[in-house]
Amino acid sequence: MDFSIPDEIRDVRAAVRALCDRFGSEYWRGLEPDTYPEEFVAALTEAGWLAALIPEEYGGGGLGLATASAILEEVNASGGNAAAGHAQMYVMGTLLHHGSEEQKRAYLPRIAAGELRLQAFGVTEPTAGVDTTAIQTRGERTEGGWILRGQKVFTSRALHSDLMLLIARTSEGERPTDGLSVFLVDLREAGDALTITPLPTMMNHATTEVFLDGVEVPADALVGEEGQGFRYLLDGLNAERILIAAECIGDGRWFVETASRYATERVVFGKPIGANQGVQFPIARAHVAVEAADLMRWKAAALFDAGEACGAEANMAKLLASNASWEAANACLDTHGGWGFAVELDVERKFRETRLYQIAPVPNTLVLAYVGQHVLKMPRSY
Repeated sequence: MDFSIPDEIRDVRAAVRALCDRFGSEYWRGLEPDTYPEEFVAALTEAGWLAALIPEEYGGGGLGLATASAILEEVNASGGNAAAGHAQMYVMGTLLHHGSEEQKRAYLPRIAAGELRLQAFGVTEPTAGVDTTAIQTRGERTEGGWILRGQKVFTSRALHSDLMLLIARTSEGERPTDGLSVFLVDLREAGDALTITPLPTMMNHATTEVFLDGVEVPADALVGEEGQGFRYLLDGLNAERILIAAECIGDGRWFVETASRYATERVVFGKPIGANQGVQFPIARAHVAVEAADLMRWKAAALFDAGEACGAEANMAKLLASNASWEAANACLDTHGGWGFAVELDVERKFRETRLYQIAPVPNTLVLAYVGQHVLKMPRSY
């Protein structure tokens, strides 16, 4: 079994790191608490990194998920926050895999070129939470298309996106998952029927609430078949989990490297604090956790790129990576002591950012429930 990193991924990492070096800690710090990194996202787009997963025939990079995951990992490992652009990578998969050829040719080349942004996915609602089958947003068929009514919450980047994928109930069925449909909404054409309100959070995540009061969309705004939206949603989750895992691994590496550097340079009682095992061990444990999560990320990505089932592996990668980054965050903060809370060192910013992935895009408790069901159904292999 070959555990070496392919040259293609090494080259991508080097190129992404060179781009990120143009946007140092002062840049990210200056965006707090709620400024969107327009310049950074524009640079990523211009370099083609946000179009990595779009096939070459539509103007994208045609890269695999493993390589795409390295892009987001490197952004976070450099001290940045890939959340500003990551959704375009996995949201467009719904359009790519389930949209009509007309939709793909109309939108994917323009998304790849940076002429359009598809950065928002309206799924979560205030009362439904993670129970997507309980959403109240409705899509009603009209002679010319559909009318959408409802509310979405924690819809990140809606104010910085031209297009938004939206899941709404269009009919009832025998099962709760029946009757959900996906729409591609042009936010620029929605007019006063659509309101986007910023929702301040503990990290700079461009999060919003979206209110749809009779938004009219054409018939061709429906993605795929009516009533199949829940299946389309599930299809995209594996890619999302793997990419989020990669971001967490990037965070973990930043925390471990930052803590190690500080432990080497900070002298107390006449010696570097890193000489004390009480400081070394938490950093070492965090490093071990990050490396272990990294292996599961590569396994899940390899299965995904091979077109094989990878639901359990994708969820395990997200679980391990988010836990590893959180362990590394705490080790880094503890290593810095009081200085870890100082804004100028960026530890507190990265600490807040990586904490999100304990509960988003899905809580780790639900990830464990999913993996638990998988384990109970597994045949004995020993």
